[in-house]
Amino acid sequence: MELDSRLEVRIQAITIETETIKRFTFVGTVDRSLPAFSAGSHIIVYLKGRGVELERRYSLIGHPDKTDNYQIAVKLRENSSGGSTFLHNKTQIGDILQISFPKNYFPLSFHARHHVFYAAGIGITPFLSMMCELKEQDKSFELHYAAKTKDECAFYAYLIKEYPQQAYFYFSKEGNRLDASSLSDQTVGTHVYLCGPERFTTSFSHAATSFGYPPSNIHYEYFSPPIVYMPRTFLLELSDGSLLSVPDEKSTLDTLLDAGYSVPYSCKVGRCGTCELPIVKGEAEHHDSFLTTEQKESHTSFLPCVSRSKLEKLKISCG
Repeated sequence: MELDSRLEVRIQAITIETETIKRFTFVGTVDRSLPAFSAGSHIIVYLKGRGVELERRYSLIGHPDKTDNYQIAVKLRENSSGGSTFLHNKTQIGDILQISFPKNYFPLSFHARHHVFYAAGIGITPFLSMMCELKEQDKSFELHYAAKTKDECAFYAYLIKEYPQQAYFYFSKEGNRLDASSLSDQTVGTHVYLCGPERFTTSFSHAATSFGYPPSNIHYEYFSPPIVYMPRTFLLELSDGSLLSVPDEKSTLDTLLDAGYSVPYSCKVGRCGTCELPIVKGEAEHHDSFLTTEQKESHTSFLPCVSRSKLEKLKISCG
């Protein structure tokens, strides 16, 4: 079950940032102030789509100290399953929505001497609150932001105004493509933060590792589960003797929840570890970014929100 209760908010404003990105401002319906959040936090917005309730995660882009409203930015996706389509085309000012309390699996490091942000497209969103906080604290940071064109670069005018010395832009359709070479020029103690499409994030994460960045200095954010190529159906055997078939199009966690098992969860993208379950027999196909390499190789537990079985059957302990 979802661990946190929900908040009710009203849409106060809808602002067009680009042709495909809108900014939504939410205010509380009961109290004027909303719960405080830390830089890098996100909320879950509960939406309607194709006859079912959808959960969509969006970074809070406002100043962390200002809780009279929450702001998120949403990109309208071509193959949307309902989330971005609903917000872009179905909502209007005054509508009431339900959201989660803020969660943060992408915090700033207190140990960093210098912070370097790499964003692609809508991946700019978590860095907006982070840069606000760092600027106020007079901390060292820089932003490398990739988009196809200046017109498709959300918050471009704001970033140029607020961070003229820290923001660097790369527009691929203008022949200026962002690459990982700037990673090699950083000083010891630099922390790297990545957010964008999975291919972008994975590529820059691997590049940072190859340049010698310690794993603890590389941070990244995913708002959707990692892509599992050619997932296979497998049998899940539970400690009570039950057998469940996990189809290729459904996660292990959703299969358990649909069968009536009470499994705590939160992020659903393999980041937080809330849904971790013990493995009794078998080997997991791990796709999370929470367990260490040693924990994954031991096959003693797995995160059912994103991970599956390597074999035809996986036996787990689940109440």
